[in-house]
Amino acid sequence: MEYKDYYKILGVARDATQDDIKRAYRKLARKYHPDVSKEPDAEQRFKEVNEANEVLKDPEKRAQYDALGTGWHAGDEFRPPPGYGAGGDGRRWQRAERMSPEEAAQFSDFFSSIFGDLGGMRGGGMGGDGGFGGRAGGFASRGSDQTARVRISLEDAYHGATRQLSLEVPEIDAKGRVSSRTRTLNVRIPAGVTEGQQIRLAGQAGGGVGGGEAGDLYLEVEFAPHPLFRAEGRDLHLRLPIAPWEAALGATVSVPTLGGKVSLKVPAGAQSNQRLRLKGRGLPGKTPGDTYVQLEIVNPPATDASAKAAFEALAERFKSFNPRAKLGV
Repeated sequence: MEYKDYYKILGVARDATQDDIKRAYRKLARKYHPDVSKEPDAEQRFKEVNEANEVLKDPEKRAQYDALGTGWHAGDEFRPPPGYGAGGDGRRWQRAERMSPEEAAQFSDFFSSIFGDLGGMRGGGMGGDGGFGGRAGGFASRGSDQTARVRISLEDAYHGATRQLSLEVPEIDAKGRVSSRTRTLNVRIPAGVTEGQQIRLAGQAGGGVGGGEAGDLYLEVEFAPHPLFRAEGRDLHLRLPIAPWEAALGATVSVPTLGGKVSLKVPAGAQSNQRLRLKGRGLPGKTPGDTYVQLEIVNPPATDASAKAAFEALAERFKSFNPRAKLGV
């Protein structure tokens, strides 16, 4: 079946008020009423307009229709999401008005797939509770899930933290208009969380309709840039400056980590860009990450005569050394 864009059929915006919808319906109903209209497709258009109005004039039906999301377009092949329609798993639907089989037949299969099986009605099947197929109760729909991003520091990811977040939550008022309100949440960031990981906050997203449960809020973790470290999964990467003599002779140097300073042994003859690993010094977890240290040889400044003399002596001592030999020059 095809998806029906009820807003497009009535020519109103998705945030239209109930008064906007009423005015649009009356105008189109007069235009396409089969008794007065000269349009060749008046009867079909009149049915579509009635169907769209049937949904959008009712705040609860409108909320259930809007819960399908904005990813559908008129004419798209439509498959009801799990839980919609007469076979809904644990959902309660809008009690159907008492209408004749002829009136029920005015509604499309698309309408039926969302608001219950009208086929049972056409067969004369009014349940004793006044609903279709014996269904009882009012309309209830679970609130939609939301995804938001939360930016934290690497220190928060390492130690864990509690952060206060403000987010906009959609609400539907008594007139069926969608508005938003600001909610403030205290969120616990677990130690060892990685970038891109989602933290689920059950029942903290959009509220349900008709007593339905609220949706879940998923926070996608994003790391703020760090002055020292770069994260890849649970591993951390650090560029470590060392002096030429530390690289040439070897040395034990102090290295910063998120857990505090540690000692690192630089092997004799170390070269720039050489990588050394500090096992288990990355982000915590069942298998902790590592911190990879990339060496960077940094020369001292030759700003006075004695420093220049030291470099000149070094140049004389290693005058046969060509650092660009591999380049053929």
